[in-house]
Amino acid sequence: MLRKSAHLLLMGSAVIRSPAITSVSTDASTSESPISITSETDKKESNYRKKFLESFREKLNNDTTGKNQLESFLDLPEGISPTQASMGPIKRGEEPLPPWIKLKVPKGMTHRPRFNRIRRSMREKKLSTVCEEAKCPNIGECWGGEDDGTATATIMVMGSHCTRGCRFCSVLTSRKPPPLDPDEPEKVAAAVKEMGVDYIVMTMVDRDDLEDSGAAHVCHCITEIKKKNPSLMLEALVGDFHGNLDLVERVTTAPLTVYAHNIECVERITPRVRDRRATYRGSLQTLEHVTRYTDGKLLTKSSIMLGLGETEEEVRQTLRDLRTAGVSAVTLGQYLQPSRTRLKVTRYAHPKEFEMWEDEAMKMGFLYCASGPMVRSSYRAGEYYIKKVLKQREGQKED
Repeated sequence: MLRKSAHLLLMGSAVIRSPAITSVSTDASTSESPISITSETDKKESNYRKKFLESFREKLNNDTTGKNQLESFLDLPEGISPTQASMGPIKRGEEPLPPWIKLKVPKGMTHRPRFNRIRRSMREKKLSTVCEEAKCPNIGECWGGEDDGTATATIMVMGSHCTRGCRFCSVLTSRKPPPLDPDEPEKVAAAVKEMGVDYIVMTMVDRDDLEDSGAAHVCHCITEIKKKNPSLMLEALVGDFHGNLDLVERVTTAPLTVYAHNIECVERITPRVRDRRATYRGSLQTLEHVTRYTDGKLLTKSSIMLGLGETEEEVRQTLRDLRTAGVSAVTLGQYLQPSRTRLKVTRYAHPKEFEMWEDEAMKMGFLYCASGPMVRSSYRAGEYYIKKVLKQREGQKED
């Protein structure tokens, strides 16, 4: 079956086009060339495809076990650095997913009882999750619990309508969202208890229509969750509260464990990617104020998306800015277009590039970094490491 599929692949564009990793010149005189490659000559692309197919044929000839031995085929060609490789260029009307982007589709009740239990609990209490609203590709993995027996979800409070219209996000936008549900804090706390988890992420929609941007409601939700789940570790992924640092301070006094606020992307493209009311410097100011106000006792976290038109040096500078602001944990992931009305993907960063950023982030002094194509700001893999960091801080012993 493998050889039959390969035969179709090797026939070229008449049947199916083989995805190619494009490369750029390593000319040292170009200090800030874009990571995304859009101007390769036809000749270079043709030569690379030829090498790609030759390597593929060699792999097939050496595959005598009858099994797929091509797992290492995603390795970069010799002489190409991680930031000089990407899937593309992406043409209008054509957005192929590279082989390293794998979506896990949630199965039914028989196979994923945890997934269905969480979904049922959320809908019975008429609660929203960012997992569903933002069309997160990891929902099956996180809600299902996978092999370790732990399921987690990111609960979204204050409704499912946001007053801002960021161009990467699929959450519904409204100038006048429905009024807040006064019973939501109790409903959320009860839902978390039913989940039986020991780490939860609580996020929010922006509510610029409210006098306090929803800060009091957020604090009430956090307090109720902790009241019903005393041993729970709670990460609050919140907005900038319209730049009001008094409201930021108010949230830090709630019994939360991690204060998260996403910077989302590099500074240059922020006006194009985020709502005009959300600024790069404003996000840095929020994170820095949390660190300063709590004397560094509260763990801070942020997230960066790749694939929106950033350059290598811009990503590096964003990491430096976050670390300077006192951020302790950072995640980097691939931006995936959630719908046709949202921003298009400019490139698909290679897994090796994500490995490079994780290594650089740790060298900069971050306590934790999760970096990978499918990593999201609330990705559950990060939660386990953060739990370990928090327990070490508290002098507790990990089981």
